[in-house]
Amino acid sequence: MSYENEFELFWEEVKKSVSEKRFAKLTMAKTIGKPELKNIFVRPVYSDTEFKVLLKYRYRSREKADIEKELSINETQEVIQNHLKNPFFTVILFSITEDVTFKINKKGVGTISTRLPTFTSIIPLKSDDEE
Repeated sequence: MSYENEFELFWEEVKKSVSEKRFAKLTMAKTIGKPELKNIFVRPVYSDTEFKVLLKYRYRSREKADIEKELSINETQEVIQNHLKNPFFTVILFSITEDVTFKINKKGVGTISTRLPTFTSIIPLKSDDEE
């Protein structure tokens, strides 16, 4: 069994947290080795019309500036999937009701675990069109 099916279940939890307005943050972490890309962070951007996220690529080198993109949740899923196992092996969903962790082990098997929430409230970023 590979990780794809478990990731789909995990991503359903991400979408559910968005629809229920519980989504606080998403983080990709745990790499093998020390690739140039250190983390990917996803923060909510709420507007009156739609839900977007600010996706930030964080690099190890201080000389390389972080890259930020405003995306839909579906576009974000594609980015996250493209970085699974290359280089990230862990994705953490932080919501105000629970934290959900998706991990891929050395054999390529995905697992999902939950724990008490890290965040008790959401501090959304403002959409560019609302400033």
